[in-house]
Amino acid sequence: MAGPILVLNAGSSSLKYQVLIPETTEVLAKGLVERIGEAGGVADHGAAMTVVTDQLAEAGVDLARSGLRAVGHRVVHGGPDFSDPVLVDDHVIADIRDLIPLAPLHNPGALAGIQAARATFDVPQVAVFDTAFFTTLPPAASTYAIPREVATKHRVRRYGFHGTSHRYVSRTVAELLGRPLTDLNQIVLHLGNGCSASAIAGGVAVDTSMGLTPLQGLVMGTRSGDIDPAVFSYLNQQVGMGVDDIDALLNKQSGLKGLAGVNDFREVLSRVDAGDEDARLALDVYVHRLRHYVGAYIAVLGGLDVLTFTAGVGENAPALRAAVVETLGRLGLAVDRDRNEAPSREARIISPDSAPVTITVVPTNEELEIARQTAALLDAPR
Repeated sequence: MAGPILVLNAGSSSLKYQVLIPETTEVLAKGLVERIGEAGGVADHGAAMTVVTDQLAEAGVDLARSGLRAVGHRVVHGGPDFSDPVLVDDHVIADIRDLIPLAPLHNPGALAGIQAARATFDVPQVAVFDTAFFTTLPPAASTYAIPREVATKHRVRRYGFHGTSHRYVSRTVAELLGRPLTDLNQIVLHLGNGCSASAIAGGVAVDTSMGLTPLQGLVMGTRSGDIDPAVFSYLNQQVGMGVDDIDALLNKQSGLKGLAGVNDFREVLSRVDAGDEDARLALDVYVHRLRHYVGAYIAVLGGLDVLTFTAGVGENAPALRAAVVETLGRLGLAVDRDRNEAPSREARIISPDSAPVTITVVPTNEELEIARQTAALLDAPR
């Protein structure tokens, strides 16, 4: 049996890890180091890596003796050029650093994690990019209607995010249905605190809701999603808000939190049941945006075979799933009430057998997807 892969998801102040064997999906250990560089926490990502190895030792996982194959790193932004996982070297690190202006909140943490892991583990390091799955978008979908010289010089385009989730889920759907991936037109709704939708034709992404940044698209926990760009100049000129303040407003104080006062979807539903009008409006706006994208992507694909709900909200909110498809019956979408409401942690079909479009719920597993891509890169002929 091949050895395990260590998957790291490093942020600026946290480090999430998982040790797993991708061929069997067995998870040997997982954990989280928080408050990196903060009071009461460890000094930096190098110190955090020591905590990781100590925690693994306590869990009985000896990476040296278990034959650690590689470390796979989640990197949020790969820009226009990284369309596949890559072995990390000094040139790759320089390229990821060059992309920091496109992902100032995410890529610095990923870089710190990569450098700490390189110093700790003498095995191949592999970068897997959130944006890579969406480098297949056709120009009509990825291009913003701004002057081309500006877009080219400053790398302004639709990139899309949550790519490892959309890739994993779309392939799992094909396995669930026992159909070739190349035969399926799919829409995947990744609904967590961050939300994104994708249109996938034959396993290839052709559209996605997030854009240059993860702000665009669906209503999210604290992000507004789609909004008139003129809101920026309006709030600046009429209210006197600066760019940083407006950016914080749209990214951290909007979405469900801005409308209902909370960004936990379970609490929103609880408040709706209690008759809270603000929560009801938040839910209605959230659902309306989802229906908008589902309908648009059916048009983009020219027809739909499968609609899939995934991530924390998508996997655990049957009332939301029913609400999204409630008005889409003429497009072939319907849920079976018993199937939809039956609790399960497994990938499953929730539509009636007779429905023209299959609706599924698939638990996402981004760590497993990163490990699989890492293993595939190592096994590929060079």
